[in-house]
Amino acid sequence: MTTATPTRPITHADGARVGWRGWAALVVLMLPVLLVSVDNTVLSFALPAIALDLEPTSAQQLWIIDAYPLVLAGLLVTMGSLGDRFGRRRMLLIGATGFAVVSVLAAFAPTAGLLIVARAAMGVFGAMLMPSTLSLLRSIFVNRDQRRLAIAVWAAAFSAGAALGPIVGGVLLEQFAWGSVFLMSVPVLVPLLVLAPLLVPESRDPAPGRIDLWSIVLSMAAMVPFVYGIKEAAVRGPSALAIALVISGAVVAAIFVRRQRALATPMIDVALFRRGTFSGALLVNLLSVISLVGFLFFVTQHLQLIVGLSPLQAGLALVPGLVAMIASGLAVVPVAKRFPARVIVPVALGFSVIGYLGVAASTGSITLLVLSFVSLGIGIGAAETVSNELVLASAPPEKAGAASAVSETAYELGAVLGTTLLGGVLTALYRANISLPVGVTAESAGAAKETLAGAVHAADQTGGALGTAIADAAAAAFDAGVTVTSLIGAGLVVLAAVVAATTLGGTRAASADKR
Repeated sequence: MTTATPTRPITHADGARVGWRGWAALVVLMLPVLLVSVDNTVLSFALPAIALDLEPTSAQQLWIIDAYPLVLAGLLVTMGSLGDRFGRRRMLLIGATGFAVVSVLAAFAPTAGLLIVARAAMGVFGAMLMPSTLSLLRSIFVNRDQRRLAIAVWAAAFSAGAALGPIVGGVLLEQFAWGSVFLMSVPVLVPLLVLAPLLVPESRDPAPGRIDLWSIVLSMAAMVPFVYGIKEAAVRGPSALAIALVISGAVVAAIFVRRQRALATPMIDVALFRRGTFSGALLVNLLSVISLVGFLFFVTQHLQLIVGLSPLQAGLALVPGLVAMIASGLAVVPVAKRFPARVIVPVALGFSVIGYLGVAASTGSITLLVLSFVSLGIGIGAAETVSNELVLASAPPEKAGAASAVSETAYELGAVLGTTLLGGVLTALYRANISLPVGVTAESAGAAKETLAGAVHAADQTGGALGTAIADAAAAAFDAGVTVTSLIGAGLVVLAAVVAATTLGGTRAASADKR
């Protein structure tokens, strides 16, 4: 029954069940989800090839990964709100077209700087894609049981893309240049542009209110300097600039919240954040993604640059963990009907903690790394399926785009912080611990101390016993940094479990609509 009160969201716990057309629409909406997740994973595996070809600095190397999620995170709330107003399907189609065009430009970027610019442009159009897919699911699947399954499939598709990325990307990187990983978006997005108008119904907020340009400006002005400041602190160490950026972002965020409270029709209903289910689920997503992306950042480099696996072989080594993530995300659906979220999520995340501790103790063993990622995947897959469903269930359906955008912002901010925090810590530890042998030229020493890829390149150019010594020194320094970083990752997952246990309450995920 649909209800609406000043303090409770509009719900559709007993909404009509969809037929084949609704499930066909779900399949179409999975295409951009697969694309974004494949893109994230492929880029991690393509990074060594990009580093060797374009020779980016360590800061540029992080920016190649982070430019996309940083811009995307800054625009997600705006694009989600615009989708509520002008049509979520329309926003999806615009985003798909732009993403495909810019991906082609990224594929042929001749310098690291231009690749960063192309990645940033991809973030603009990517911000139109992800909130649209999740919010359209909210409007298509009004029946709670069907929606829960649809969101589980959405989450599974995200994980499936991560599983396909290493395999498809590995094949491409062994046969073609690194730019081929960006060209994959074209054959994925063309079917979306053809089928979405036929199968996906348009939906929008029937009473969106006026566009508030100041809210749009403030949302971007809060997110971008905040994340950039964290990046600066991670890459270059704490500085006056980094502190000033973080503080300015926080101040603008406070102004944004104040303005939303004063508006009759705000871009985001900040009252949602007072609900433990909503804010707690967002924090679980944020911390889970930080731990996952941080793991992928260092394990892909270890497998390719230290162990010496090809991109395809490294991808296949991670497939069991990604499959476990998909399976756990689907398997948790019936469990969520019987047990409260405050129990399910912490138990699931316990597997992720075990996975990170396994990495810390692996000493480079491929078998233990694979098993550790399986454990990590089980926890994150189950936890994120439950938390994503709770986020959508806590918001009114007419504001599904904005709520989805907030959820996606947590995802993308987690991706930035995963690379920035864990990647930055690892980079700092690598530079501090590397001890190069006597006889290395100044040029080779500079490259070796900058990044692991630079060390491998310097070792190959030097050759002989001295080249081997450079590679061994880099591997020892990198793996020592991985041990410390893994313990930090485990701590973040423990924090996520505590947040879930204390904020998600005693309700079952199946009954959150009734809160």
